[in-house]
Amino acid sequence: MDALNIAIAGLGTVGAEVARQLLHRETALGKAAGRPLILSAVSARNATKDRGFSMAGIAFEANPVDLAARADVDVIIELIGGSEGPAKELVEAALKAGKHVITANKALIAHHGQKLAESAEEQGLSLKFEAAVAGGIPALKTLREGLAANEIQRICGILNGTCNYILTEMSRTGRDFADVLQEAQAKGYAEADPTFDVDGIDAAHKLAILTALAFSEQVDFKAIPTIGIRHIAQIDIQHAAELGYEIKLLGMAEQGSQPSVQPWLLPADTQLAKVSGALNAVEYDADPVQNIICVGPGAGAGPTASAVLADLMDVCRRPEATVFGRAAHELASAGDKPPQNGYRRFYLRLKVADKPGVLSEITAVLRDHGLSVASMLQKDSPAAGSAEAQPVSLVITTHRAESMKMQAALGDLAQLPAVFETPTALPILDTDTLG
Repeated sequence: MDALNIAIAGLGTVGAEVARQLLHRETALGKAAGRPLILSAVSARNATKDRGFSMAGIAFEANPVDLAARADVDVIIELIGGSEGPAKELVEAALKAGKHVITANKALIAHHGQKLAESAEEQGLSLKFEAAVAGGIPALKTLREGLAANEIQRICGILNGTCNYILTEMSRTGRDFADVLQEAQAKGYAEADPTFDVDGIDAAHKLAILTALAFSEQVDFKAIPTIGIRHIAQIDIQHAAELGYEIKLLGMAEQGSQPSVQPWLLPADTQLAKVSGALNAVEYDADPVQNIICVGPGAGAGPTASAVLADLMDVCRRPEATVFGRAAHELASAGDKPPQNGYRRFYLRLKVADKPGVLSEITAVLRDHGLSVASMLQKDSPAAGSAEAQPVSLVITTHRAESMKMQAALGDLAQLPAVFETPTALPILDTDTLG
């Protein structure tokens, strides 16, 4: 069989590892693919930087978009990143020129996946992006292949390793968010500007892709309400632990409901709660398989390169597969969906004045919004009962109620004179809904 000629755009940590694998394991990878794999061209900002492999015989293009016009390229691996700019221009040009595309670019697929899928399928080309979601975990292949005959009911995932590392370290060491974030940046787990990670945007990009595949819908990042972890305080970590929970940032998509990204309380003895450090995890509830969970490294050179190379194997074996598991023109519009407003319990923390009558005011607001108290935890101030008493932390867990009722109650609670800060409310994922 003829060789498959490959171009890589972007020779950062992942791109360089993919190139090294293609060059140093050329024979083994060619046998696995069923045809020789030839790295014929690359593009990067610096042509002379030492990346651990020889550039001899490999063409270099300063402008990545020019890779699309090369006659000696059959498939382009886009590892530039970003939803716009050179990455988008290259992928569009590659598909127009009849090249297969592999990308690790979650933002690009989350924002433009539908149009790119339509373009690829019109020409019988592959558009692969396994590396865009959960790194080395075959999260998308699990949906495309292993669960292809299942009806997916829910996806629940720890989709950002930076956030999981921060929350794990806050729990393990008792340190504050800002301190652990600084350490994560020093270790390379978080960028200098951590916004995409800690504000949940990265996880929402991945969830948008998972949702499209799971429910045969057009990918729609803008339809995902997103709350990050900046507001999670050490006191929340401690109170959650006392109540038997861990706090995790989860991407959640349920059939027929609006997907969302936000922190949750998970029972400490459940599988997802035990996923620690920078690991990712994706849990699927489906019929007939019921419940499965996939855990592994969500980023890094090796895991991400592994996913890119797996896509390359697929391009060799079945290059005309549909992009999102169903023909792009048949995908349902994501449309307007109701919020995940099922009945669930909530963790509620308030900073309140330590004086008589405050508790009754708070419970009255909850009662008026149809929320009942399941448990309560209060830490006395050092000078409780005296004129110098400081505000105290009051933690309440509720019985199951609709999310909309909690949101309405939070507004009224914040207006009480005895409440000093914006209340913190986190949903609780109970054991009867987890594997």
